[in-house]
Amino acid sequence: MSNYIPKNLDFDSAGRDKLIQGITKISKAVKSTLGPRGKTVLIESTDHLGGIVITKDGVTVANSIFLNDPIENLAVQMLKDAARKTANTAGDGTTTAIVLTEAIVLAGQEFLDSGSNVSEVVKFINDYSEFVVDVLTENSKAISDSMLHDVATISSNNDHELGGIISDAYKKVGKNGIVTIERSQNHETYATVTEGIKIDRGYTSNLFITNQKNDECVLEDVHILVCDQEISNLLQLEPLLKPLMAKNKKLLIIGPCSVNVVQTLALNVVRQGFKMCNIMPPQFGYKQHELMQDIAMSVGAKYFSEKTGDDLSHISIDDLGHADKIICGKSQTVVVKGKEVTPEISTRIEELKEQQRNTTITADREFINERIASLSGSIGSIFVGANSDIEQKEKYDRVEDAVCAVRSALEEGIVKGGGVALMESSIKLDGIPVPENQDQMVALNILKNACLEPIAQIIKNAGKDFVEVYSTANGKGYDVKAEVYGDMFEMGIIDPLKVTKNAFKNAVSVATTILTTNAIITHARARD
Repeated sequence: MSNYIPKNLDFDSAGRDKLIQGITKISKAVKSTLGPRGKTVLIESTDHLGGIVITKDGVTVANSIFLNDPIENLAVQMLKDAARKTANTAGDGTTTAIVLTEAIVLAGQEFLDSGSNVSEVVKFINDYSEFVVDVLTENSKAISDSMLHDVATISSNNDHELGGIISDAYKKVGKNGIVTIERSQNHETYATVTEGIKIDRGYTSNLFITNQKNDECVLEDVHILVCDQEISNLLQLEPLLKPLMAKNKKLLIIGPCSVNVVQTLALNVVRQGFKMCNIMPPQFGYKQHELMQDIAMSVGAKYFSEKTGDDLSHISIDDLGHADKIICGKSQTVVVKGKEVTPEISTRIEELKEQQRNTTITADREFINERIASLSGSIGSIFVGANSDIEQKEKYDRVEDAVCAVRSALEEGIVKGGGVALMESSIKLDGIPVPENQDQMVALNILKNACLEPIAQIIKNAGKDFVEVYSTANGKGYDVKAEVYGDMFEMGIIDPLKVTKNAFKNAVSVATTILTTNAIITHARARD
């Protein structure tokens, strides 16, 4: 009975009311930051100079919130999860996800009090949410180079200078390139572009991590081994590891290693201070073989493959490739190489482009794109500078949001910003024939109301009245910063489709979970 922990149980509306109180508290703090005239939030923190963080970044605000009441805190953690999923998937839209979640829950509570069947209403909410996603997709546009600056500027809190730096970096690296963010050693914020590769595989052990904050293994001046045959015993690499360790050289192994080998490598990193990392080869089957050939060519390594009968026991340092820097995360690795594209690589790229022109299969064309990126993809690095640690942290958060937003816009296109895309979805929902089923009607009304909340909050943060503004708008959009009406695309007020879509989907997921909650179990706390 030593593990016995007494519990508190809360049921029905009493428990849900506490969940809603928690939702309201976190939402009130986060949604005040929404839009170009959103307010900043002051956070007490022990992690930064002076114990203070000043930010307009929704996810930073959300992550700082923990409540005393256990049920209210459960609601906070659920909203933070929705925000985190949106950030992980699309890189931005965390505030919108929280605003939408609160709107759905509050509207749901209001309409469900009438005695509707909760399970049926939730089912219809999920059905109508698919309709909203379809409307958002239909109303989206592919992004042009001229729009990159608008997306970057809006996501960096309407900072035109940062928007210009970020959009210029993306224009240089191209759609297949990658942009990373680092802290500048001075007050200047600037961007550099270098040749690099992205590999969709992460480290095989978290003991390889060197940057605990970002959960990344970051190594500079790294030798690279590329192989597709399993390394089951470190004796296979003895001719290689001895001279590398003697000279304190760094090593990235792109190849399958047995569990014992990974553990041994990781222990050497932890106990002996060796600098090394291991990732699995990307893709599978013939695709893996071709990608590994491309990676080896790009970094100047010999590719040791079972298919060609190569023997790893004969490997030497001369067979290794080289990179200026590697950034290895949980799910992907970026290899930064300073070398120019060689004639051999250029020839391979042209061959791949010719293959792409001759294939009509979409999956094959996308795979060839991936191969071209591994050979020629550039990597942009944005160095964020400021005059103080507090300013740098706040600026870094804005740049991070903007970089992710531009990436999402390049992937799936853009929609009208300022909450207009979701408002237009609400109008489309209003045009659906009136359902005869009462539960269906309730679900429809919940989503119609919720889709209006982000734009209403943006206008409220600007000190305006939503009804007054949009009765005057006459179908046009409204720029709350310049206080003018017009077409949102033409005014450059745009959001990535991926951001808006994922914020909405994650909000629906969390909100419907809360609406169907009937029992809440928490650890019993000692009373004051």
